[in-house]
Amino acid sequence: NERLQKEAETDGRKHVPLKVGLGLNTGPVVVGNMGSDQRFDYSVLGDNVNLASRLEGQSKSYGVNIVLGANTRALVPELATVELDKIQVKGKTVGINIFVLLGDETIEQNPDFRVLRGHHDQMLAAYRAKDWEKARKKLKECRILCEPYGLDELYDLYEERIAEYEAAPPPPDWDG
Repeated sequence: NERLQKEAETDGRKHVPLKVGLGLNTGPVVVGNMGSDQRFDYSVLGDNVNLASRLEGQSKSYGVNIVLGANTRALVPELATVELDKIQVKGKTVGINIFVLLGDETIEQNPDFRVLRGHHDQMLAAYRAKDWEKARKKLKECRILCEPYGLDELYDLYEERIAEYEAAPPPPDWDG
């Protein structure tokens, strides 16, 4: 983006930053040369590949750069992550928890980050319990702490959802 911005300035045109989202998932897959005489390619297939692709698509929805599946997150406990949501991806009947990767071990050990994650987890718990007032209160606390981590779009999304659910409550069997 820095290089493209310099080029745009040199050419006298507006710079439009590139945004790339990643979806990372871990698990067994099939890897190798696949196909037939008409179409042959080295590829990777399987449920875990499909989930990684779905997670990549969610990066836009939540306004984050890197979305992790639960299996991947479990393998990197030393990295700074927070739970994004529980979603049901196409082709699945059970919801899965997804996470955002926000930084390395240094950020994970940062006391400010840990305070944010604590408030964030409390916000999600209140949200899933349909305690909209507490969720909104925790959301405000998260907004104060989230600036270094770029979670504004995520908290905008939750604020919109809370308002919608207050106006039209989810069904009794809603699990978040």
